[in-house]
Amino acid sequence: MKLSDTADTALLRFLSLLDRAGYDFVPVTPASHTRVLARAPKLEARTLRDVFGWSMPFAPDLLPPEMLELLEAAGTLSREGDRLKSSIRVGRIHNALIIHSAFPTEAEDAVFFSPDTYRFADFVRSELGRVGGVRRLVDIGAGPGTGAITAAPLLPGARLTLSDINPAALRIARINARHSGLDIETVEGGLEEVRGAFDVAIANPPFMIDEKSRAYRDGGDMHGARLSLDWSVEALRRLDPGGRLILYTGSAVVGGRDQLREALEREVAALGGSLRYRELDPDIYGEELAKPAYADVERIAAVGAVVEAAG
Repeated sequence: MKLSDTADTALLRFLSLLDRAGYDFVPVTPASHTRVLARAPKLEARTLRDVFGWSMPFAPDLLPPEMLELLEAAGTLSREGDRLKSSIRVGRIHNALIIHSAFPTEAEDAVFFSPDTYRFADFVRSELGRVGGVRRLVDIGAGPGTGAITAAPLLPGARLTLSDINPAALRIARINARHSGLDIETVEGGLEEVRGAFDVAIANPPFMIDEKSRAYRDGGDMHGARLSLDWSVEALRRLDPGGRLILYTGSAVVGGRDQLREALEREVAALGGSLRYRELDPDIYGEELAKPAYADVERIAAVGAVVEAAG
């Protein structure tokens, strides 16, 4: 894995500086982030966490000169009057620093990181504890690479392949992986672009109904569950015998029914596979229920599924 240019190398060096400074931040949901910023009497950063966590504008002399130079070389700073603002945010998860897009994530090619990322990583790691001798892991829709990066310590010697339709996400994933000391391969596109066999796939698909149809957020029909279903079926068809997909996603519950679970049970059985499925959190993103698209939804649940191919 090679970093492509001077900007990538600058971001890698920036991450090292941030790590040595003891930086730590847990990204929250967009709704929580908005509420926290609304408390500030004057929206101006005072700490590194304000700059690279809370995405606040800052005075140039707030940052160490070397850090400022690296961010300028990486092209990640914009000017707001006499203040600067970073276009990246950084979170820490399982002791790995992960660059992703700054708040608010409005762009079509935004690289997302949220509390779901923590649930996803924890679920993947808990399930990998049941698996031995993994040869190749494919992270489908990898985003900033968090899934594969946090799984890697449990997979000595495994080949790590990260796929995503967003080239900006793959670029960031390569930088994040290099900072964590990992050698990965990236594939632009969906699972259909991944060549060769694999015995484990992991995925955290978009699962919201997004009125702007942004790729990092929009899960399609079935109240946002379509991508989760489609990726699961495609992965099951591609897995080595006895291989498994570890899926973290969200599912809308309508009239007490989880339509993603019902659809997965049908599709997995038809392909001769097996399914384990459970709710990890019964109620997430409750603020979305105020939107017309969710008028018939009683709750959105965080769910974890393990789809296993026949041996």
